[in-house]
Amino acid sequence: MQTQAMIMTSEILVMFVILVITAMLFARISEVIKVPDVVLYLLAGIIIGPSVLNLVSIDHYPLGNQLILTFGSAFILYEGGREVKLRVLNDIKTSVSLLSTLGVVISAAVVGFAAIYIFKIPMIYGLLLGAVVASTDPATLVPVFKKIKIKERVKQTVISESAFNDAVGAILVVAILAVINSGTFSLVGNLKTLGIMIFGGVGVGIAVGVLFSFLISDTKYGYFHDFAPILSLVTVATSFVLAEELGGSGYMATFVTGLICGNKKVFKLWVPETDFVSQMHFRETVALLMRMSIFILLGTHVDFVSLAKYWQQSLVFVLLLMLVARPISVLICTLPDRKVKWSSKELMFIMWVRETGVIPAALSSMIVAMKMPYSDIISSAVFMTILVTLLIQASTTKMFADKLGLLEPNEDFEREKKLKPLLG
Repeated sequence: MQTQAMIMTSEILVMFVILVITAMLFARISEVIKVPDVVLYLLAGIIIGPSVLNLVSIDHYPLGNQLILTFGSAFILYEGGREVKLRVLNDIKTSVSLLSTLGVVISAAVVGFAAIYIFKIPMIYGLLLGAVVASTDPATLVPVFKKIKIKERVKQTVISESAFNDAVGAILVVAILAVINSGTFSLVGNLKTLGIMIFGGVGVGIAVGVLFSFLISDTKYGYFHDFAPILSLVTVATSFVLAEELGGSGYMATFVTGLICGNKKVFKLWVPETDFVSQMHFRETVALLMRMSIFILLGTHVDFVSLAKYWQQSLVFVLLLMLVARPISVLICTLPDRKVKWSSKELMFIMWVRETGVIPAALSSMIVAMKMPYSDIISSAVFMTILVTLLIQASTTKMFADKLGLLEPNEDFEREKKLKPLLG
């Protein structure tokens, strides 16, 4: 006779197998038909979800849903932190810090208050929806920038901001959920809680990042450098759980841990090359799995009844985010940075690159799993936001950068162009 624990373990494994096989199949389809892979993952989630085949749903696999969404978003934040290079950030730190903090709050407030009137929902739930979609997505942006060569400071600003603002957006959502669950709002009390979450997460992230960087380094303390790939999983889990236990933000902790681990050289710490390469490939594989799974799970959470009911309002909501909230936040956060002297074309590009992805998807899915009031509206709006921003903004990034004159010459392409006539 199976115990409850065995049944739960079996359910998680079955869910994982279904997600991975489905993800690989639709990833291959996306390559063939030249459509962004995340759009196909959303479609895959709809197909295997309750609306069609009913192979995966929150009701069938509640623990598996929560595990993938929580750990997956934490691991992707860790990877996002590793993408931020402190050396490059130095020149643009003011713009990035404002965009990823104040910018998130402004975007959340603008679309949050708009959502109150668009969807006819209470203010706190409008702000919750605004907070969910306020951040951009490094997991979506990094692959885009790998395909185009653009001015370095613009590229680093967009990528760094997206990595930082995911953590800030997640903290904002958790803080609003705390207000909803407690039923009370105290400006002093909530600011105190928010401060503890941020600084507690930063403190734990630094401590765990430094500790694990030493443990896999080539110094005399690098006892576990042979296990660098495995320790990347342990690092994320440790920083998240420890921060949450101490009252800090697990999301901020994992992001800061990634920031420290990704900048070990700044602290004169090195990892043996073989271990570094194996860890890098392992991390990329895990991040890809988590990214696939989160988007597919978001697809399984789509309620077509709600989507049919709210698609027009959701579309208006997305357009406000793209054309009003984002431009306002960029202008307010970059104009004070006199040192950088942003050009109008650079600012226009930063305003446009606003893909919504993994962390908003994970946060939306968690809100649905918690069965929060108005979660159907939040899910529909987030689904529409991800779909529209990926189809319109992600697919036009290169063209928009070219029109603005921000693309830099690709030396390999130019060399091939010159050699082609000689090679006949």
